[in-house]
Amino acid sequence: MRPLISVLTLAGLLGLAWPAVAQESGEDTGAERESGDWGSEEDWGDPWASEEDTGLRWTGFVEGALGARWADVDNLDALTLGDLRLRAETGYDFESIRLDFKADLNWDQVVEELDAKLRELAASFRVGGSTDVKAGRQVLTWGTGDLLFLNDLFPKDFISFFAGRDDEYLKAPSDTLRVSYYAEAFNTEVAWTPKFTPDNYVYGERFAFYDPRLGDAVAPENPRKASEPGNGEVALRLFRTVAGTEWALYGYLGRWKQPVGVRPSGQPWFPEMNAWGGSVRTTLGPGILNSEFSWYDSRDDRDGDDPLVPNSQLRFLVGYEQELVANLTAGGQLYAEHILDHDRLMEASPDPASEPEEWRTVVTLRLTHRAFRETLTSSFFAFWSPNEGDFYLRPNMAWRRDDHWTFSGGFNLFGGDVETMFGQLEDNSNGWLRMRYNY
Repeated sequence: MRPLISVLTLAGLLGLAWPAVAQESGEDTGAERESGDWGSEEDWGDPWASEEDTGLRWTGFVEGALGARWADVDNLDALTLGDLRLRAETGYDFESIRLDFKADLNWDQVVEELDAKLRELAASFRVGGSTDVKAGRQVLTWGTGDLLFLNDLFPKDFISFFAGRDDEYLKAPSDTLRVSYYAEAFNTEVAWTPKFTPDNYVYGERFAFYDPRLGDAVAPENPRKASEPGNGEVALRLFRTVAGTEWALYGYLGRWKQPVGVRPSGQPWFPEMNAWGGSVRTTLGPGILNSEFSWYDSRDDRDGDDPLVPNSQLRFLVGYEQELVANLTAGGQLYAEHILDHDRLMEASPDPASEPEEWRTVVTLRLTHRAFRETLTSSFFAFWSPNEGDFYLRPNMAWRRDDHWTFSGGFNLFGGDVETMFGQLEDNSNGWLRMRYNY
């Protein structure tokens, strides 16, 4: 069993911090800062700054987080989250160039490592009167889905998401050159990533996953990620808003973001894939309606007869969100995935019973309630597949004590047959707690 010294230290820090919080005034001092804010007029700023200072200000947070599973899994401890994190971020305007910086220093007790990660280091500038450029490490997001990603093929960190880290960490950064051109007919955005950046996917280090060779969810004794290809990827978006309706078309040239292919030797890999799609978002009645579709062109298996490479797919989404009563918002989505040439896949497969069904459908529900002048937020998000029967539930609650202190907690609950997307993660179900101090 791994030593628990760092976990106990982290728990002690959380316990020592609580009396200080309890002694603070019970009156809320203002709205919560958004990620990336440079601070407010109440900030002390740089103590070494002078009247000729450029205005560079550092903000960020210190956060402690703990999480654990309740099922016994071979080769894995109960601990699923054990972070002590320091975030630092700033921005600087130098003539016509904007520089943004955001980085984390995190002790991760699960893997017993101190890790420094750069989430943003990018320069933004304008070329002419209608072209914006942002180059460097950055987090990108497209599409209209709520935790369902069709045309958003930028990297995701599902390890952080399933462990209970802040939702910000679901979107992983990439080293990208993004060029946005604004015209009267429509706007164009191109994002070029010179080196392919995959998702941070479940591979057995922190969470178990389904291994079809063993017919069960397992965590390998020596987990290892698949080798990443060195070539790049390109994403394109054409978009415009007409009479309050947002329209967009998307293109992507790259690879599947997870190693869904299998070599004859048994090694997983990232097959090549193109994606083409579109989306629309508009007001409808008292709420907002969104719809999205995408065609995944599996370039390494366009005939659909190679069971070691995923077939091409069509993906569809329609969603709606509205405020039901004061401070209570609800949103729902219907999602469908269709495997093309499914009959060829079944004919070529050595084990047709293990192949995915031709259709997969998913229904989602989000409920969000805010109380006590929006300082207490309760949220519930549910994924459920009607045809496969698996589910993923995410209840959580966050209390913003004031502009500095935030306390949150919740659960990641998985269930279903072990061969299904969420059912394979059932033994990874966990609860988590976080405490954050914004400075």
